[in-house]
Amino acid sequence: MINLDFLSNDYKEKKSPSQLAEEAVEIDIITGRIPSGKRINEQELCKRFGMSRTPVREMLRRIEGSGLARAIPNRGVFAVGLSQQDIDDYSYLKSVLEVQCVRWAIERIDSHQMDLLSETFDFMQFYTMSNDLDKILKINEGFDTIIYSAAHNREVENMLQRYNFIIKHAHADIKYPLNYLPTVLEEHRAIFDAFTARDPEAGAEATEIHMYKTMLRRK
Repeated sequence: MINLDFLSNDYKEKKSPSQLAEEAVEIDIITGRIPSGKRINEQELCKRFGMSRTPVREMLRRIEGSGLARAIPNRGVFAVGLSQQDIDDYSYLKSVLEVQCVRWAIERIDSHQMDLLSETFDFMQFYTMSNDLDKILKINEGFDTIIYSAAHNREVENMLQRYNFIIKHAHADIKYPLNYLPTVLEEHRAIFDAFTARDPEAGAEATEIHMYKTMLRRK
């Protein structure tokens, strides 16, 4: 889960140094700082993260399992970058899965999670008025995180968090339009209103619209 700076500690996650190192290497691959096809040097990673070879090798095996690296016998581990088609596919899969996730979340959300969602939306409105893009991007992630948890389906939650991680860093250099904040606020308002009305189909429709417009903004 992401770090929610604007909520209680309920949804904060402390990551281990190993997890942070793994994410850093994955981000380097996704953003192209480690180009596709380049050999990943174990010794350099040991020095960079202050880790011994055994945990570095375990980390590279996990990255290989995620599809962002490939081990070639007697040669080493090589980065596997993402094509534009890969990124588009991740965006499409996220949009489909997120619609169902919202349906389930509206049906299954508990009172505590609903309070957190309401608190997050209040922050979203406040920082939209303040025109604070950096805070809004974090709050939007928090809004999603609460919904994913409220669906009470661990596999769906993990898959959506993974898609978000990849898409976020693949689009790290995106330029947002001038009307981005108020536009996205209204898209989230429609989703939030569906939660307060306990209307899964309205939530699914609002999410589908939001996902479609989000993909257009990233073109």
